[in-house]
Amino acid sequence: MAQVPQTFLDALAVRTWCGLALETLGRAREEIDAINVYPVADGDTGTNLYLTVESAVGAVEAVFAGHAAGSGPEGPTLADAAGAMAHGALIGARGNSGTILAQLLRGMAQVLAGGDTAGADGHGLRLALRHAADSARQAVAHPVEGTVLTVAAAAADAACGAEGDCGTVARAAYEGALSALARTPGQLPVLERAGVVDAGGRGLVAVLGALVETFTGERPRGTATAASAVRLSAGAAGVPGARASAPVAAGTQSPVAAGAQGSVESHAHLVPGQADGTAPGAHTGPGECADGPAAPGPDGPAFEVIYLLEAEDAAVTRLRERLDALGDSLVVVGGDGLWNVHVHVDDAGAAVEAGIEAGRPHRIRITHFGAGDVHTTGAERPPRERAQRAVVAVVPGEGLAGLYGEAGATTVLARPGEPPASGELVQAVRRAHAREVVLLPNDAELRHTAAAAAEQARTEGIRVALIPTRSAVQGIAALAVHEPERRFDEDVVSMTSAAGATRYAEVTVAEHQSWTMAGICQAGDVLGLIDGDVAVIGSDVTATAETVLDRMLAAGGEMVTLVLGDEAPDAVAEHLEGRVREGYLAVDTVVYRGGRQGSLLLIGVE
Repeated sequence: MAQVPQTFLDALAVRTWCGLALETLGRAREEIDAINVYPVADGDTGTNLYLTVESAVGAVEAVFAGHAAGSGPEGPTLADAAGAMAHGALIGARGNSGTILAQLLRGMAQVLAGGDTAGADGHGLRLALRHAADSARQAVAHPVEGTVLTVAAAAADAACGAEGDCGTVARAAYEGALSALARTPGQLPVLERAGVVDAGGRGLVAVLGALVETFTGERPRGTATAASAVRLSAGAAGVPGARASAPVAAGTQSPVAAGAQGSVESHAHLVPGQADGTAPGAHTGPGECADGPAAPGPDGPAFEVIYLLEAEDAAVTRLRERLDALGDSLVVVGGDGLWNVHVHVDDAGAAVEAGIEAGRPHRIRITHFGAGDVHTTGAERPPRERAQRAVVAVVPGEGLAGLYGEAGATTVLARPGEPPASGELVQAVRRAHAREVVLLPNDAELRHTAAAAAEQARTEGIRVALIPTRSAVQGIAALAVHEPERRFDEDVVSMTSAAGATRYAEVTVAEHQSWTMAGICQAGDVLGLIDGDVAVIGSDVTATAETVLDRMLAAGGEMVTLVLGDEAPDAVAEHLEGRVREGYLAVDTVVYRGGRQGSLLLIGVE
């Protein structure tokens, strides 16, 4: 459906652009995932870009909702909306391309937030696109041509040469990006061998296409077929194994069926025919990597490490140098005390420790690339066999993520006040790469989100069973009886029974005064929740935890599980273990460290 065109880039235009970009990436996600071969062929660039923009959309919608709830008639300003867009993308950035996209949006916001008017005209949009491309290039430790950086630079160059309103500038940027995207296989040998264009650049073309639609009300021709057209052209040019080996996701339209047409067709012939392997008009800018990239080999880094970091500029400068020595694909974006750090390394612990030395890292995500297959490219990469069964679990802290991971589960980290979206759960299910998946939400409030993710995964041919675990300790109980060799239904029934037989409790600190089932609590009170309801209000963590444990064991039990958060007193676990030994014969106790899990203590009794 055509959108009502926006004359100026104002707050409403930012909102519209974000929404259209999310829709466009949603349609193109599988195609972009399928052509993802650089810097690591892990097949998730489209998903990462989608999740990054989804976070930006959420932040912008929150700003509009906040103004709607206020008493004044004025809505958010351009600076408000652009700032929210950039901040949302920063805190939700996923993967290499998602992190770079977050910096592109931040670069635009820095220009758009600096004006005194309610909207920006074509000149303002040109400046924003130029600053976006330059700031993204500066954020990458070793810029490589033939990537999203090249596409962004070409978009900015084309925009700067266009005169007219925002619609004219946006269309010029889109066409410049599309033309640059078609040339990427001639700039990166790994793309040429696989017969594909750069996946991150393809995603940026989709985002710029949404910008054109925002200002013109019409979707530009060629957005949906950009990658397919260039892939087909590369195959026709005799690229070894191009058409046969180019990875195509299930359900993705083939290059032949897609039918290159419109503006894409005029660019496809630019891929072959460069005798020296270079592309005409390639952007060169400050910090360009002079020696060019080498194709990733099987000995590439084993882990992707991403975290948000609260740190001063000087500390981040030192961090860049240290991480650059540890690995590759280093991208550090952000500013004003908040940064998003992305790097590929062999020693994930060292990368996190470097962040701790620089400031306060949080929302830490560590992904193992797998058994070497993601560092091979195109025709070299053998298809990875799906596992028969996997477990995907939402966990509240890094410690539990490690525990669940050791047990073979694929984990999604839920941070206090920032529950994962259904798209993130779907991504985890795909990452598990199994025919059958058991999904453990480990939070009563995530049940509907998990159900939506399960339904989406089923449409992709994955058999998913959702066990409605309401706490991570119930998930531990379920995982303890998990046996992949059993029939799927039997395994799910056994895991569901174990989770249901586990009572759960939480000890936390009240943030403000409120009414509870146990009476009125004040800010700073220690709360003991049993099965989700406040049962105890106290002033001492250890005493409150003991009362909660006694109430739970009064109904019987054979095993007590204690999961300590980082802020829990050191002596609380020892005290509770002693209490169980002295007062409850034949009851065993196991203690885990949960890390930054939001609550001081989780208790499970089964």
